[in-house]
Amino acid sequence: MTHTASRRSGRGISPVFLGIVAIGAVSGWAVWTDFGKTAGVAVFLFVTAAWVVSLCLHEYAHARAALHSGDVTIADKGYLTLNPLAYTHALTSVILPVLFVILGGIGLPGGAVFIERGRIRGRWRHSLISAAGPLTNALFAAVCTAPFWLGGLDGVPVLFQFALGFLALLQITAAILNLLPVPGLDGYGVVEPWLSPGVRRRVEPMAPYGLLVVFALLFFVPEVNRAFFDLVDAVLRGLGVSDLESSCGYEYYQFWRGENPACASWLP
Repeated sequence: MTHTASRRSGRGISPVFLGIVAIGAVSGWAVWTDFGKTAGVAVFLFVTAAWVVSLCLHEYAHARAALHSGDVTIADKGYLTLNPLAYTHALTSVILPVLFVILGGIGLPGGAVFIERGRIRGRWRHSLISAAGPLTNALFAAVCTAPFWLGGLDGVPVLFQFALGFLALLQITAAILNLLPVPGLDGYGVVEPWLSPGVRRRVEPMAPYGLLVVFALLFFVPEVNRAFFDLVDAVLRGLGVSDLESSCGYEYYQFWRGENPACASWLP
């Protein structure tokens, strides 16, 4: 009975996750209706809550793929509850990604699900486990941009379009950056099973620094930053989201900087 209850508690949806979803729903309604004329605060709460939800889904995808690939310990660790507090490194999984969004408008989930790789057989399974997270971000981006590429924006408030555009930008940056074959990122986890043992041993010590190197290049090398966001903007435009919508979404997200007149002019 005790073991069964433990397994059930390890699979039920966490109240913490449901609370974050509720914050996203209420703030999303406030963005849609421009309730109380607090546009920036509402966009901030809506995008942040939705971003944390996507972080949870990213890690859940890793965990679910690992469970079906042979790691039966996943449920007991609480990874299937969608609770961000259950991850092995809450700092790299939730706190730092949210800070990167606030400070730089860049989305990147950090690896936090501890998977017992020794229980998993087959290189394809290992690669799929690593790819599951970024693919979830890509799917989230497709959902956020659906009104744009389906031509369903009639009746959608402009402010809500801005918020969706910025949220989609975060998902695309997360998907692209995480798929880079850099040690410490999911992209390296995809290719690692196919490398020789000697190469893996030489690369392994670099894993703790991969994320730091990527962000150092993005923040301190203008050419890298420009090339990266040119790629992100091109993907967004392909999905029907204009530069105006994603950039104004970020402007409203950073509400403490004051309203941008160029963006405000598009609001009713």
